[in-house]
Amino acid sequence: MKKFLTIFILMLLPVCSFGQEKSNKIPLKVIEFKDNVDLPLSAKERLQIDEVYGEYAEKYIYSNAFRLKSIKDLLRNRIVIEYISKESDKKDCQKLSEIPLLNSFVSDLERDKTFDPKKFNPLKYNFVFHSKGDKMYQVDNTNYFITIKSQYH
Repeated sequence: MKKFLTIFILMLLPVCSFGQEKSNKIPLKVIEFKDNVDLPLSAKERLQIDEVYGEYAEKYIYSNAFRLKSIKDLLRNRIVIEYISKESDKKDCQKLSEIPLLNSFVSDLERDKTFDPKKFNPLKYNFVFHSKGDKMYQVDNTNYFITIKSQYH
């Protein structure tokens, strides 16, 4: 029996080590949050979360410390809305109207009829929030651009 086990292990060893090739992929940086994500939610932020997550906000956001920090980081540090009037500064990018709504939690969620940067809720839209690079979107028929900064900067 001992001889059989030794032969089995010797035959299995090359197979096991073959699957452990080194990857050439560069590991992602650790996500670091700014200190402002430790502050409590503002009334506006709470309304934004509630609008998108509805009755599921407690279960999926408020009771999950990391997810809540991530949302605060998005709203406070990573989403930039800017007005760009100079044509040379504008970039060709995806339009806001092309971004689907995140209506998985609140089925009757609606798009904004007009764009007001002070009232805009970016959580309503299924933006690419977790890419390695920044993403930019243009609000249709306006000079407003929404930039989602990468969480890895």
